[in-house]
Amino acid sequence: MSARGEFSSRLGFVLAAAGSAVGLGNIWGFPSQVAQNGGAAFVLVYLILAFFLAYPV
Repeated sequence: MSARGEFSSRLGFVLAAAGSAVGLGNIWGFPSQVAQNGGAAFVLVYLILAFFLAYPV
C-alpha cells in the first residue's frame, strides 16, 4: 500500500481547491474584466461584495 501525499501548507491546499473549483478560464479572464470595468474601483467593490456575500452567518 502506498503512502498518501499531503500538502505542505494550508495555503497550498486552499489555492489548489480554489483553482479546481473556479477554473483556469475565470482566473485568466479576471484581469480583462478589471480593465474593462474601472480598474481599482472595480476590484475594491468586488472584494467588498465577495467578503460580505461569502462571510458565514
